[in-house]
Amino acid sequence: MITVQKEITLVPLPRGFHLITAKIESQLSEIRDMKAGILQVFIKHTSAGLTINENADPTVRSDFESHFNVMVPENSPYYRHTMEGPDDMPAHIKSSLLGSSVFVPITNGRLNLGTWQGIYLCEHRDRGGSRKLVLTAWGT
Repeated sequence: MITVQKEITLVPLPRGFHLITAKIESQLSEIRDMKAGILQVFIKHTSAGLTINENADPTVRSDFESHFNVMVPENSPYYRHTMEGPDDMPAHIKSSLLGSSVFVPITNGRLNLGTWQGIYLCEHRDRGGSRKLVLTAWGT
């Protein structure tokens, strides 16, 4: 059994949905030795999330951003957690809806994503800052 764990820091990205698959793959050369395994990507933040979705058409990512902003608006009168700005509480809700981790199969040394799939960092803050990810891969 091979086990690898790394923590990486992503540069600050603007609010929105960003493909980070290539960045993750570039940090995990060790998976090339795995015939079969699993990669877990975990984000160590509560106002950004992770998901897997369309990697080809960038309008999918902008549509995600538009829909999430309608579904979870800023400045709702019932929000009580408002000290960090109008984008903070909605960012917590959005990250909870998407989740803090994704799992991807590893097959013959590569991430076994579908043809049109990629891993997204979902940045829900206007100025979220750098984001830390824990990458854990295990397999044979």
